[in-house]
Amino acid sequence: MKPQDLKYLSALSVPLSVIVGLYFKGYWLFLTPVYLFVCIPILELLLKEENSNYSESETASKAINPVFDWLLYLNLPIVYGLLIWAMLEVSSGTLGAYEFFGLTLSVGMVLGANGINVAHELGHRQASKERFIGKVLLLPSLYMHFYIEHNFGHHLHAATKEDPATARFKQTLYSFWITSTVRQYFSAWRIQKQLLRNQKLSFFSMRNDMFWYLILQGLYLITVFLVFGKTVLFFAVLAAVTGFLLLETVNYIEHYGLLRKKTDSGRYERVKEMHSWNSNHVIGRIMLYELTRHSDHHFRSSKKYQVLECHDNSPQLPYGYPTSMVLALFPPLWFSIMNKRVPPEMVFL
Repeated sequence: MKPQDLKYLSALSVPLSVIVGLYFKGYWLFLTPVYLFVCIPILELLLKEENSNYSESETASKAINPVFDWLLYLNLPIVYGLLIWAMLEVSSGTLGAYEFFGLTLSVGMVLGANGINVAHELGHRQASKERFIGKVLLLPSLYMHFYIEHNFGHHLHAATKEDPATARFKQTLYSFWITSTVRQYFSAWRIQKQLLRNQKLSFFSMRNDMFWYLILQGLYLITVFLVFGKTVLFFAVLAAVTGFLLLETVNYIEHYGLLRKKTDSGRYERVKEMHSWNSNHVIGRIMLYELTRHSDHHFRSSKKYQVLECHDNSPQLPYGYPTSMVLALFPPLWFSIMNKRVPPEMVFL
């Protein structure tokens, strides 16, 4: 492993910013949102894109290097350790209202960036222990159903009208938050029922993972309430909502306005590189474990993050993911920049 491969450690700067906030308190508790959505976008505007790919020998070597996997596993104790520390601070009753709000946003962003994002990567792995870690990382965001819907739904239906996680052309982010969140949850239940039918199992089978997700998430919230009280429970729920809305904002920019064509048989064409927005902006790439090379991820979902490639025929975001997420918060600005970039033949109305 080369020293430059340790660049992915920079993803841990997000929880580090929360640690700084917890140490100094006050307005420092807003450091994480400022860091993610002000400082990083500025850096992305200053730094050049990096669109080079590895050679076949480099790709083969990096794909089997376990260090890249351990960089993901490291997020598990960090996310939970930080979450518990934050709960202890909230339960102490010493935080002001603005500090509570800042800490909620900051921890929620860690749950999204270092929790759900890493869970997404591990959820595509074949090893059951890695999928297990991924599900545990989804737990505090109350979004465990994401594993089922994303792997068995989104990757099949991406860039189609059947996909809850694909934003329509001219759909605002705020509308998408509602439609995607609600539709994905019910889609996960439909997929779960179909998986049980395929195995000739009852809906009330012990193999119904959606039941287990409900139980585990319920036990998590009950435990928080019994150990820390109702104020911390409120904090945990708000942080979870912040985390999964961060995910849904990423979903919004990843496939915005793109629609796959239907073939003569009436089926959609297979997912190709042009059905996801790609970004080669360096900071966003390493901070999100190459999630921004989303086109290649959908083209070959089994590929590990460290070997994802850039494809010339993929639609390119004009900015990195953090910057694009900020733009999406202002629909008129987002539409003015992005609508003209959506290929006319692929517009998702």
